[in-house]
Amino acid sequence: MDGGATSVKTAEEETDNVTDRAPAPRLRRRLGRTDLREVPEARRALRELLRHWGKPGRSEVAELLTSELVTNALVHTDQDAVLTAVVGPRGLRVEVRDFVARRPRLRAPNTDDGTHGRGLVLVQSLADDWGVRVHGVGKSVWFELDAEAA
Repeated sequence: MDGGATSVKTAEEETDNVTDRAPAPRLRRRLGRTDLREVPEARRALRELLRHWGKPGRSEVAELLTSELVTNALVHTDQDAVLTAVVGPRGLRVEVRDFVARRPRLRAPNTDDGTHGRGLVLVQSLADDWGVRVHGVGKSVWFELDAEAA
């Protein structure tokens, strides 16, 4: 996979041909292996997608949580990853898929550990829902935010 390819588009698979719903805005970005320059680029692309989404502050929370998931995927897997974000009627869903079967561990941060170990704690604390979905090869770590939540 080549790093840095970004697309923000409407997702045809998110539409129902029977109704008149508009397609859901979507971001899909391939992330290059161990390239931490991808983190601010992923935030920028998500910010663009969420320009007019949610109550004030929701997009900033989404950017923070996305940064954590992208960083974890790049640092802990030594593989490429794929970021997907979809804005739907109920809110935002962000997934970061990697190609390593090892599941992430939620751990209490250690004060002697600097900034390490806080990513999933932030996701757990700030997301309306989150989890890990196992694939045939690898996994997706995801979170959801309700656009209207305070």
